[in-house]
Amino acid sequence: MVSRCAAGGGVPGVLAEHGGDQALRGLKHSGDEDDAAYLAHLLRLGILPCGYICPPAVRALRDLGRKRMQLVRSRTAQVLAVENMLSRETGAGMRSYAVQRLTAQAGEGFGFNPEVERSMCANVAVIKTLNREIDKLEQRLHQCVRLRPEFRLLTSVPGIGQTLATLIMLEVGTIERFAAVGNFASYARCVDSARMSNGKKKGQGNVKNGNAYLAWAFVEAANFAHRYCAEARRFYERKKARTNGIVATKALAHKLARACYHMLKENKALRREALFRWTMISAEAASQWINWT
Repeated sequence: MVSRCAAGGGVPGVLAEHGGDQALRGLKHSGDEDDAAYLAHLLRLGILPCGYICPPAVRALRDLGRKRMQLVRSRTAQVLAVENMLSRETGAGMRSYAVQRLTAQAGEGFGFNPEVERSMCANVAVIKTLNREIDKLEQRLHQCVRLRPEFRLLTSVPGIGQTLATLIMLEVGTIERFAAVGNFASYARCVDSARMSNGKKKGQGNVKNGNAYLAWAFVEAANFAHRYCAEARRFYERKKARTNGIVATKALAHKLARACYHMLKENKALRREALFRWTMISAEAASQWINWT
C-alpha cells in the first residue's frame, strides 16, 4: 500500500528486506526517526538489502493467481473431508478425482445415516462451486496473461503446464533479480535452514523466509511430475526409500526449481528424460514435448 501511494505521487520507493533488520540491532538508541535515518544511510551507501516490488500492472494478475491457489487449497480440504467420511463409514477409500466427480444424488445413494449424507452433500456442493470458480479464474488468467518467451520453456518441465508456468512467471517477475541458482531455490523455500557447529545442528533460521506461493507451485509440479514422469518417479522413490514422502517431494521440487532457474537464465529447455542429468537442448525442441497440466 505504501509503495503504491509513493509510486502514484511520483516518489521513488524501495522495499527493505526483513533480514536487513539485523543491522538495526547494533544501534544504541532505537526509534522511528533513528531507524529511518539509519536505513536511509544504508540506502545511500548502497548496502541496504532491498526486496522486489511487483509492477502495478502485473500486481492485480498476480493476486488473481494467488486467489486461484487459495481456492485450490480450499477444494483440497473439502475433498479430504469426503475421503475421511467415506473411510470412517465404509472402511474403503476413494481417489480425489473420483470425489470431485460425485454428485448430490450419488452422495445420497451410499445409504449412510441421514446426517452423514447431509454432511457429504454439503462438501460435494462446495467442491462443485469451487471447481466452477477455479475454472473461471484459470480462463481469465489465460486470457489476460501471455507467457513471455523464456517462460514458455517451463512447460517442457515435467509437472508444469500452462497454468503453473503462468503462476511461476507472475511470482518470479524477472529472473535477473536472482544472482545465483541458490538464491532462487531459497526464495522458493526449497532449501533447509540450519545453524551448524562442529558438525552438529545448533538451531535453524527462518525456514519460512521466501515466497510461499512459489513454493506451493513447485510442490504441485513435483506431485504431478512423480505421477506422470518415469525419471521423476525414480528420483522420488529413491529419496523416499532413504527419508520419507514429504522430504522426497520437497527434494524433487528443489530439483525442478533449480532446473527452471537454469532454463530461464540461459534460455534453454531441458529434455524430459535427461532432466536429472542436466542435458540442455535448443529452445525449438521444447515444443515437441507434451505439456503436463
